Amino acid sequence: MSPQKEKGLSVNEIDKRFGDVEALVGVSLDVQEGEFFTLLGPSGCGKTTLLRIVAGLELPDAGRVILGGQDITTLPATKRQVNTVFQSYALFPHLNIFENVAFGLRARKFPLDEVESRVNRRLEMLGLQEMADRLPHQLSGGQQQRVALARALVNEPQVLLLDEPMSALDARLRAQVQVELRRLQRKLGQTFILVTHDQAEALVVSDRLAVMSQGRIIQFGTPKEVYEQPKTRFVAEFLGAANLIQGRRLNQGVETDIGFFHLNAHPTWDHGPVAIRPERIRITANPPEKNAVKVQVREAIYRGTNLDLWCEPGPLRVRTTAEHNYEPGQEVWLELPPEGLVILDE
Repeated sequence: MSPQKEKGLSVNEIDKRFGDVEALVGVSLDVQEGEFFTLLGPSGCGKTTLLRIVAGLELPDAGRVILGGQDITTLPATKRQVNTVFQSYALFPHLNIFENVAFGLRARKFPLDEVESRVNRRLEMLGLQEMADRLPHQLSGGQQQRVALARALVNEPQVLLLDEPMSALDARLRAQVQVELRRLQRKLGQTFILVTHDQAEALVVSDRLAVMSQGRIIQFGTPKEVYEQPKTRFVAEFLGAANLIQGRRLNQGVETDIGFFHLNAHPTWDHGPVAIRPERIRITANPPEKNAVKVQVREAIYRGTNLDLWCEPGPLRVRTTAEHNYEPGQEVWLELPPEGLVILDE
């Protein structure tokens, strides 16, 4: 085992059932020390169950959890170098911010001077020092989230687990807090594991992510790898918008209902899907030399920073800059470049 892996977290062949429901099936993953790792998937895919097993709040039916080279599978939650920030934040409403953050240290009988030093250090790091005497209800949602982070970080865990911690925030604040969280993790150099169903959130904060479905991990990779090279239909559709085109393998490409497309790789199937992201499709004034489709704009949606077009035949979704103006009924040429077309496994 490499030194880096020994210091990180390994989950090996984890199974978990609740009655007749298979929550996790043979799940394995390695999270490196200092990495921001995200478990991404829809509700009910098993990501929170996996997080709870790492935290010690659930026991697996099979498999092992290794942290820093130590088997912690059956270790009680209170004995693990792991802390969790929950979706609800779970702050004590009757305690001020200082005491909320200090609670775990006081419960573990830390000396008073060390409690004060640790708490003040975390409050300052998270920009909360001027709010130390306030009660939780006197803070905004974003500020409450930072208090929850401070309370977890003050215990100096090896791994910080984040269970949908930004889902209660409005869209503007959520985008701001995502960036703040990523900056904080880089500053600390600490291992963070986030559970989320928000694809945009996963792309912003993660070093690597795992896409989960029906208790299994479907694909690992960096955000760029998983977004640009999805392996399956599920990953292509779940992680952002994707055009899925069914075709038949033919020579150096694929024959489809809307034309023949050259590919940069050979499909392993005779019939199957290829995917292309809307922003990878190019609109051209003249017929492209390769992978050309003449379409009619069915609908144009202005989104401020960009324009989304739905075109027939296809239907194909195309994303272009907002400076252009396309009207329903207008005919345009599209180019689906080979480097943008991804062969899916199913």
